[in-house]
Amino acid sequence: MVLVGILASNCDWHKRDALDTTEQRDQAIRLLRNAYDAFNRGDIAKAVAELDPAIEWTEPAPFSGGGTYHGRTGVCQYLTQSRAGWAEGRSEPEKFIVTRNRVVVFVHARIRMKGSSDWHEIRLADVYTFREGRPISMRAFADRNEALDWVGVHDAL
Repeated sequence: MVLVGILASNCDWHKRDALDTTEQRDQAIRLLRNAYDAFNRGDIAKAVAELDPAIEWTEPAPFSGGGTYHGRTGVCQYLTQSRAGWAEGRSEPEKFIVTRNRVVVFVHARIRMKGSSDWHEIRLADVYTFREGRPISMRAFADRNEALDWVGVHDAL
């Protein structure tokens, strides 16, 4: 009987962590906006401060430094490395789509690399999974539709 209770409670974890209320959604979006703002200022420590200590962060293989990073330290190292070649640039969230315990962020990055006068514009999607008010994982997608498919939202564009 105890096993049934444990299994039932484990099946409901996503309900407990769902961003159901306006306050929960607003708080999640505010946390992410603050992280992107800190990243754009070059304050990487502040950008990762509100992430779960054991976060799993995955960038697509084609991205520079693509792969999976673990914990705030790993994410901090990745984000520092990803900005190292920038002369200037910003990574701006354009849209937030909340579904269950996930937030899809449509991002517009505009970057000029050191030693170049050319600007590069990239539109991508970052998907954050929340538990107890904190991102426990982030998965980046080069294709926004792929991100929407991954979270099961098909009409948000």
